[in-house]
Amino acid sequence: MRRRRFYSHLLTIILGCGLSLLVSGCIYNISLFPQPGALEEKVVEGSGKDKVLLLDISGVISEEKPDGWTDGPNMVARIKEELKKAEKDESVKAVVLRINSPGGTVTASDIIYHEIVGFKQRTGRKVIASIGDVGASGGYYIAMASDRVMALPTTITGSIGVIMLHVNLQGLMEKVGVGAESIKSGAHKDMGIPTKPLAPEDRELFQTMINSMYARFLEVVGQGRKGLAADRIKTLADGRIYTAPQAKEAGLIDDIGYLDQAIDLAKSEAGIKEAKVILYTRSGEYTNNIYSQMIQKEPTLSTWGIDPKRLLQGGSATFLYLWMP
Repeated sequence: MRRRRFYSHLLTIILGCGLSLLVSGCIYNISLFPQPGALEEKVVEGSGKDKVLLLDISGVISEEKPDGWTDGPNMVARIKEELKKAEKDESVKAVVLRINSPGGTVTASDIIYHEIVGFKQRTGRKVIASIGDVGASGGYYIAMASDRVMALPTTITGSIGVIMLHVNLQGLMEKVGVGAESIKSGAHKDMGIPTKPLAPEDRELFQTMINSMYARFLEVVGQGRKGLAADRIKTLADGRIYTAPQAKEAGLIDDIGYLDQAIDLAKSEAGIKEAKVILYTRSGEYTNNIYSQMIQKEPTLSTWGIDPKRLLQGGSATFLYLWMP
């Protein structure tokens, strides 16, 4: 009862304020939820004029808007924004990628990789990847843009490959008496639609596309792990995951160590001894040490292209650089 009275009172206030604004002839754009502000630099440790930036790649990699009340940028836009800010600051001598991700969509992973490579080429600054709990598939793909890759002793990495999940709902729909028909302009226009089985010729077309994306992944790993021969990379890239010791033995990573060691490595690679370790944050985000903001989001059904709201719209076919245990 008290809650009902509270909401009723709140509604009365809002309506009253709105009526007052209309009567006064003034119209304001008012948001009930906090909006993201500009990026601000936050020092989490260290001192000196030089800086090392911690850049987060955490959770499922995608161009989807983040969950929550705020209208913040998606992961790709945020990383682009942070790299642009770092590029303008000549005091930022190195970047440490804090990767904690099972991967995500093919395109988002590739865009982030492209942006990091471009940042290195334009600035000549060093980038070190520090893989946390998981740095698999698209997460590992992005790590290939760095100069050196360090993983925690307990890291899971690898899962080099591409996956596309196709959900066939035809049997379920028949049980509930629902049918679906597609009116199309060409034989393959509805390929991958979840209301019918995947036809052999459609499967072959999808496989050709996946093979092309897989070849791109192998190329990226070859550029990032120059000590590995192409045949060796292909042997390792059968989709399996590796522990950190296994990955180091295979040549997929350079070192095993913790985040503070990755920061020290970044300083060494940049040729500096002292540096402030910084994060770029927005108003309201709490940061007080090098592990701040390292959040691993749980994958959802929509992450894997099987969002129930999209199933009947043929949106189930999604190409992913993603480890899906």
